Amino acid sequence: MKPTLAFDVYGTLINTAGVFEKLEPMIGSDASRFMREWRHKQLEYSFRRAAMNTFVDFSVVTREALDYCCLLFKRPLEKDQIQTLMDAYKVLPAFQDVEAALEKLPKEAYAKYAFSNGSAKAVSTLLHHAGLRSLFNGVVSVEDTRMFKPNPVVYEHFNIRTSSKKEHTWLVSGNPFDVMGAISYGMRAVWIQRSPAAVFDTWGFAPTAVITDLGELPWVLKG
Repeated sequence: MKPTLAFDVYGTLINTAGVFEKLEPMIGSDASRFMREWRHKQLEYSFRRAAMNTFVDFSVVTREALDYCCLLFKRPLEKDQIQTLMDAYKVLPAFQDVEAALEKLPKEAYAKYAFSNGSAKAVSTLLHHAGLRSLFNGVVSVEDTRMFKPNPVVYEHFNIRTSSKKEHTWLVSGNPFDVMGAISYGMRAVWIQRSPAAVFDTWGFAPTAVITDLGELPWVLKG
């Protein structure tokens, strides 16, 4: 059985910092901090909703996190500005190393899927815009489970949807919580440490491998 690769999307393939270009004219000097807090709160809200069993589409979580940041930074935005930022999240750019790395993983040798907290429609739109959709066998979203990563239900859902087995599945993610969720469930997982300042949680769920560039992935899989 050839390995199945589950690629996280936001923060792994797609650069959420791509929203900065639209954000800076609205927020000014606070734009970088605003952007980081927006992403942090987006993830926190997905964890909260999972714990509370109050699932909503990931776009709703994104909007709620944006509203929070407007309050936190005392930066009220007009409706058209909010829509501009939400639209920007639909067309975020890929990291520079992604396309070449995926092309080095032929479909003949690997089954490749995008695997995200985002809806299948939103993720497909992102990947099409970034020119990556054709490099995947398909897109798997958590939306059918009405749960978010890192709940084990979503990793099991991935295996069911892709007719794969967890012992032959590799998760690839830039998000430590995602890697930990996959390892806890029984998959193998690669953490892509996109920043040297990024720290992996010391919970005892260490990644199978750590890379700093997606181009290193083929060597990890062969090793």
